[in-house]
Order: sequence, then C-alpha cells, then structure tokens
Amino acid sequence: MATSQNKTTPDPSQDPTRNTSSLDSFPPKTTPTTKGIPVMMRAQTCHPLDPLSAAEISVAVSSVRAAGATPEVRDSMRFVEVVLVEPAKQVVALADAYFFPPFQPSLLPRTKGGGPLIPAKLPNRKARLVVYNKRSNETSVWIVELREVHAATRGGQHRGKVISSEVVPNVQPPMDAVEYAECEAVVKDFPPFREAMKRRGIEDMDLVMVDAWCVGYHSEADAPNRRLAKPLIFCRCESDCPMENGYARPVEGIYVLVDMQNMVILEFEDRKLIPLPPIDPLRNYTSGETRGGVDRSDVKPLQIIQPEGPSFRVNGHFIQWQKWNFRIGFTPREGLVIYSVAYIDGSQGRRPVAHRLSFVEMVVPYGDPNDPHYRKNAFDAGEDGLGKNAQSLKKGCDCLGYIKYFDAHFTNFTGGVETIENCVCMHEEDHGILWKHQDWRTGLAEVRRSRRLAVSFICTVANYEYGFFWYFYQDGKIESEVKITGILSLGVMQPGETRKYGTTIAPGLYAPVHQHFFVARMNMAVDCKPGEAFNQVVEVDVKVEDPGQNNVHHNAFYAEEKLLKSELEAMRDCNPLSARHWIVRNTRTVTRTGQLTGYRLVPGSNCLPLAGPEAMFLRRAAFLKHNLWVTPYVHNEMHPGGEFPNQNPRVGEGLATWVKENRSLEEADIVLWYVFGVTFIPRLEDWPVMPVERIGFTLMPHGFFNCSPAIDVPPSSGDLDDKEIGKPIQNELIAKL
Repeated sequence: MATSQNKTTPDPSQDPTRNTSSLDSFPPKTTPTTKGIPVMMRAQTCHPLDPLSAAEISVAVSSVRAAGATPEVRDSMRFVEVVLVEPAKQVVALADAYFFPPFQPSLLPRTKGGGPLIPAKLPNRKARLVVYNKRSNETSVWIVELREVHAATRGGQHRGKVISSEVVPNVQPPMDAVEYAECEAVVKDFPPFREAMKRRGIEDMDLVMVDAWCVGYHSEADAPNRRLAKPLIFCRCESDCPMENGYARPVEGIYVLVDMQNMVILEFEDRKLIPLPPIDPLRNYTSGETRGGVDRSDVKPLQIIQPEGPSFRVNGHFIQWQKWNFRIGFTPREGLVIYSVAYIDGSQGRRPVAHRLSFVEMVVPYGDPNDPHYRKNAFDAGEDGLGKNAQSLKKGCDCLGYIKYFDAHFTNFTGGVETIENCVCMHEEDHGILWKHQDWRTGLAEVRRSRRLAVSFICTVANYEYGFFWYFYQDGKIESEVKITGILSLGVMQPGETRKYGTTIAPGLYAPVHQHFFVARMNMAVDCKPGEAFNQVVEVDVKVEDPGQNNVHHNAFYAEEKLLKSELEAMRDCNPLSARHWIVRNTRTVTRTGQLTGYRLVPGSNCLPLAGPEAMFLRRAAFLKHNLWVTPYVHNEMHPGGEFPNQNPRVGEGLATWVKENRSLEEADIVLWYVFGVTFIPRLEDWPVMPVERIGFTLMPHGFFNCSPAIDVPPSSGDLDDKEIGKPIQNELIAKL
C-alpha cells in the first residue's frame, strides 16, 4: 500500500511464517551513539508493518518462480496471495522506539546496565505467498526473505531468498478474478449452453452474465481434489447500456459445473425450461433519464470546508489524530488492517489499546431451500478476498472534506503487480454533539461538537457492496461499522406463484431471505507494552435484585461481573435483555479509584445463524455459533474457518478447534473474535439497489481514564462567537429557589 495525493471532496521455532526476530535474537552489537542518542547505521525505508510495496511483491514472485524445479512448474504457477509476514511484536516495538518517528524509546525495557540494546538495523522483511499450480492442482505456501528492495528492479536483478516452501494437501485456495472471467467465457462458448439460452429467447451472448460461485462443500462430490464452480446465470436486455442492472433477470433451470483448473464444463443440464422474468422498468439505478426517471431537484450543495487543513498528520502509514495514533495496513484477504492503536494520555504518555484490528471473514448464508439458492453460502474473505475486491475510490467516493487516500498493491493471478489507486480513504467527520450542559440557575451553557476520524475501504463481491469503516472518537471510543449495499440476489417466479422463503420484489422476481455475518478479530493490548500479557476478559450482565431486604422498593438492579477464565468459558452470545457486554481489563494497572483499567466491547444489533445444526455450511462456519470467542494470541491463528475454507471438507476447522485446548485467559495476550450479523427479510424498497444497512460494534473506554477524555475539547469557533452570556432568571418561582 502506498499513500496517494490528498484530495478535497505447532512449534513456533520451526514455523517459517513466524518472524522470530526479537530483542534477544538481535546481535548484541549496538549502534554508535552521539551524546547518548543512537545513530542509524543505514536508513530504514519500510516500517516492519508497512504493507508490501509493488517492488517487494515483484521480488517475492520472481524468487518463487525462479525456485520452480522445471519450466513446466514455473509456467503453471498462479499467485493467489502475496502478503507481509508480520514480525514479532518486539520487532515492531524496536522500530517504533528507535527507527521511525515519533521515536518512543519507552516502548522497550531497559537492560541491567540501564540502557536498551539497539541493533544496527531491523531484520529483513518477509513475504508469504499462496501459490496454486494449475497443472498439478496443488496449493503451496512459500516464505521469501526480502533484501533491500528499490522501486526500480534494475533489469530484474533483485532477488529475495526462499526460506521455505510447503505443499498444503487437500485444500483449494481462493478464486481469482481471472478465473471468474475465464469461467464466464467458457460457459458462454459452450454449445449446449448457447442452445439452452436460445430456448429462452436469447441468442446474443453479450447480454449474458455468468457469475462463478464457489461450490462450497455439500457432499464428497465437492471435495477439494477438483477446483470447482457452479455459476449463476443472468441476462441483460439492452446491449447498448453498460450500466444496466443485469441481476434483474436471473436465468434458472440451467445447471453447470465447471472445472476451474482446466476450464472445462464437467456437467451440464437444462433441467427445466423456466421462462425469463419480464423486463422490470424499475430495474436500473443510474441517474435521471438513463434509468427512465427524473432526479429530485431540491438537493442543494453541501460542502465541507477545512481552510486550515485536517487535524490528522500522516507519516507513511503512521497516523496521528486527536491523541490517537496507529498504523494502517492492507492485505488481499482482510482488506484494511489497523495496527498499534494507542492513546496519548497527558503525563501517562502513550497508552496502548490494541495491537491489531481487522475483519478476517464474512459468511452470507441464504434461507431458501430451493435450487440454486440453498448452495449460496459465500465466504467472501476466504473464498474471494475482501482486499482483492476493493474498489478504487477514484471511480466514486462518498466522503466529503479533506481526504487522504492510500493505494494498495496486489499480485494478479499470473504474478504481475496491480495497484488499486485510492483504495483506502481517511477523513474527518462532524458527528453532532460531543457533550453539553446548561446550568438552569444561571443560564450558562457549555457545549462541544464531536469530531471523528474515519478510515475505510469498500469492496464489491458480485452483486453486493460492503463498506468497512473504523471510526476514532475524541472521547476515546473506537467504532467499527459495516455498510451493506448493492443489488439483491434474486430468483424467478412464474405468474400466480408465491415464495415462502423470500419477498416478491417485482413481477416474476423474488429476493430470498438471507443473513450476512462478519468476524472482527481484535488482538487487544489494553495498557500493555510489547511483551506484556496482562489482559483478561470480564462478562457483565445487569441483574434485577431479588425482592427482600435489599430491594424493598422493587427497583434495584446491579451489574454482575464474571471473569472468563478459559476458552471454553468464553464462548458467549449477546443478550440485550441483560445489557450484556464484555470488558478487556489490564490486571496490573489501576485508576485513581483503584479500578482496573479496561476497554468495553459494546455489541450493536446482532443475530445467530437461522439454520439447523446439520446445515452443511456450518461445517465450515462453526465460528458462527457464538457471538464472542476469546483466545490467547497465537501468531498463526488468523482465520476463524481455517485458511482455506473453499471446498473445505473438514468439520469445525479453525476457531472451533483451537478453543478445545481450553487455554487459560486469566492473564494473557487476548484476542477477541466478535461475530455479528444481520438478517435480511428483503423489502420492495431494497430494489433496484439497496439503501445502506449499517451494523457494527463499539470499543469504549471503561475505567481507562480518570475522567472524561473529551473534557479538553475546545469550543468550536461558532460557539465562541455566538456564546450567550447568562441571562437573569425571569421566573419568580425559580428566582426564589
């Protein structure tokens, strides 16, 4: 990821994916100093957590390709993912302390001699590559050590060093956009398919849309020994309208199974001649006459002006804003990643809150038992990649004001490097009242406006759009929000038919009921410096006091806390009836009142899967069975359904298996896995494009500060100009009081 122009509008020691470099493993040699200040022996161009640059990706790909045993092996390599191997937390602390501004030496412990050991340079960065061999149908994982990489590869002479490679058996990696395009071409060129479309009155294949869906795992026929897809078919009605909503005409009755390895049709059947639905005049969503309508004319311009620029500061991928500081990253699978979140708290200095925040998986199960909808259970991160499907916001950004964009770099399927320009958007937003009080005796009032920093990206996965937002507030809160929009996935109805498992959207069309689930992985670090593991999780429920001596007025209630001591105890669900929430506490740091410092996880609206326990998608998505899971940090426990959920035949892989160890959580390096979802009963108002549905959660300080951290927010300039002087109270009764 690169910054772009501003714009207004099992044995860890044997695991090659683990960067074991730590303070203890560095050479004891220290850098020369001048008057006690360390002097860099050579410049460090990349922070250890910076996303891989385009040059680093290119070097990693060429290193792996060069290591191929034969020309045939090299030619058959397809590069699914190239991502940074994130270093040990001590390496990050060293970089933040002495190598990158703002230099924070307090992050490192001092040695017996009084000063920390400072190596001459940071360890080399590493890349992890997931490679699919199109010839052998094998998936392998490679680790490449990257030497100093420059923007120009000087004729391709730069090489990394392959540290390890391993074939991962019985898996299928995520699908790629190149495969989707090839699948569409193969299906549209298949004579029986063309004949089936002709039976439905369609001969122009340019009107046909083929969306290749992963098959999931429903039986042994879906086993990962073959790379499979079962496409969904749609048909536009206007060849000269590129923005026409083609999802308004689903084609049903045709069954296609595609071998994605060899790009051939394995099975084809025109099972039932189901007529195409009638053309819906309300199907399009473009502006004005292009959709056959008229836009409203009373919307006046709204401009956000920041004449002195934004309040945030950016140094590479390091962000500072309103006492917050953090780093941003980006991966092909997760998309946006937030690292090293900390709050600068006056004399207490930098106080960590979280080490790493991201969305690691999402699942969209449909509730219609009819074909083809029963098999629509998309794992959009693990089967496709949220980051790889991110949009360039150059093509349309909904942000206002002073915007900072960041680019993202990926490998394409053949190993080339592609850049999504303006992939991540960062800007400030006014957020209404922060706090207010008026003294009724004097008439004097104090009010402050709230401002928040928004960091976001948006991805498109077939018919749906997902916006992933992280908001930082002046009162110490962090909010995470997913915005769901896009186009409903529809089915066909014949005249006179109704659908129990969906909503009639237009003549001949219905939208099946479905759910969207998201998994946020949060490696917390509340008041924990690198190397410290002093956090625990407490569940809080509000209880009504039993009638009796302690509740003679029958009005008493209280908050009851329960320490989640182990992983199996920490498989929890939301309970709005008891206002249930969870607090991550530091076991060794207290406030002035003696309360352990902490951050509270406050759920938003939520749900659980509306599926029977034998539902096939739950084999791969056992993590959906609870809203909260808690584990101790382990570097390679990243994906709640396992790294390769595509066609995964194994039951409960990932989070549901890890917690069976029942590891202690009483004082640990805590990872929260918060699972939240929304149930869609589609409305007519969701057509032709769905207004944004918002869902999320909040991390809120709970005894982290001694008082409100927002008390020092100054009045806005308008408040200062218009501030009223207290007026004498006119009401005689109040005056007497």
